[in-house]
Amino acid sequence: MTGDLVYGRRAVREALRGRREVLEVFATERAVKAETWLAETRPRVKAERDLSELAGTRDHQGVVARVEPYRYADAYALAAGEKPLLAVLDRVTDPRNLGAVSRSAEGAGATGIVVPAHGSAIVTPAVARASAGAIEHLPIAVVTNLARYLEEVKGPELWVYGAAGDGAESMWDTDLSGGAALVFGAEGKGLRPLVRRTCDALVSIPLAGEVESLNVSVAAALLLYEARRQRAAAAAPAE
Repeated sequence: MTGDLVYGRRAVREALRGRREVLEVFATERAVKAETWLAETRPRVKAERDLSELAGTRDHQGVVARVEPYRYADAYALAAGEKPLLAVLDRVTDPRNLGAVSRSAEGAGATGIVVPAHGSAIVTPAVARASAGAIEHLPIAVVTNLARYLEEVKGPELWVYGAAGDGAESMWDTDLSGGAALVFGAEGKGLRPLVRRTCDALVSIPLAGEVESLNVSVAAALLLYEARRQRAAAAAPAE
């Protein structure tokens, strides 16, 4: 059989509501009894161990689906819209982080996510599971050269902001109400030098405790929702 696998109850449910065609659903008897929506999919009932073998993991929650391959978006089209809000990930290799960023980005109303083709996580069943199905609704694009892409798309209508602990500007003092590409590096490594130099500004997240940095998915959530807050404030009618 062809197609991608998606596992986990939320991930499969969102796949059914998303843009990809769901080809087949497999579920345990326990999952079918617990999730009423599963009955509508007419799943093939399988034993727990069979689903673990099919998914390659025991983290499937009793539900696995075979879906059509994920269709990546055009990165330049994502950047060309009105006031785009992009989450750009540089060398973020952990699929759980890509999944978590996708979940936050979709919730914050971001335009999409951009990742490099090499040295970075891309969409996999583990990413779909970690995103709780958010990838089924959020465009994700892959580019060959991330620094070149940022250099080509940035301009008066799209500023590129790199998240960095030593950033000169605090997120509270940075205007994120316009078109913005928020760039995040991997934990412990940060942004690559060329990607860092491409940014229009480096933005820091104020920390009041003893830790020196945040997980990339947490940092992405904070900056994406700050951008959403600023946009909502800018769009609100003056009293």
